[in-house]
Amino acid sequence: MKTQLVAGLAALATLVAVPAFAQAPASGPMSVDKTTIGALWANPTAKAVLEKDVPGIDQYMDQIKDMTLAQVAPMSQGAIDDAKLKQIQADLDKASGK
Repeated sequence: MKTQLVAGLAALATLVAVPAFAQAPASGPMSVDKTTIGALWANPTAKAVLEKDVPGIDQYMDQIKDMTLAQVAPMSQGAIDDAKLKQIQADLDKASGK
């Protein structure tokens, strides 16, 4: 019985860790079209860029964290257009020393 409980808790811990891993900062270049917003938000440097370039984005984080900025752009009612995506990408590149 105790072994089953330990095995069950280990399985639960693995399931809980998967979403946290998915939101971990991406290793490699940050991208408006490949990096999820949640991963950008988890990176302090990228988070600062998002807060500067897309003020108020934090209020939508629950709905958009698994999407990229490029995926969110068409739903942003013009707040994130192609020019804004290019600006954000340039700021991410600059912030990461690229």
